[in-house]
Amino acid sequence: MKIYHNNRCRKSREGLSILEKSGEDFEIVSYLETPPTVKELKELLKMLDMSPIELVRKNESIWKEQFKGKELSDTDIIQAMSMNPKLIERPIIVKNNKAVIGRPAENIYKII
Repeated sequence: MKIYHNNRCRKSREGLSILEKSGEDFEIVSYLETPPTVKELKELLKMLDMSPIELVRKNESIWKEQFKGKELSDTDIIQAMSMNPKLIERPIIVKNNKAVIGRPAENIYKII
């Protein structure tokens, strides 16, 4: 199991706490320090069964200033998230080729 985690995010810390209490082994991916590649994002989106725009944090200033209102392809959006990992919704928990976004945190129980 794996959690894409941002320690500065309250929801991400809640997700981490749920995983710690689950007793299962998991890996922490500090995705701001080690951003997912375009390929990894495509794999995550497939596991999440989401379109790229659904994974974007649209209230981030980077999105508002650089991307909002522009006509972007899925590839453009995935590239933007890879280059600007703050745009990625969090936390993402992955287990056995399935993934959930831990918002609300209760979503995590669906996968553990």
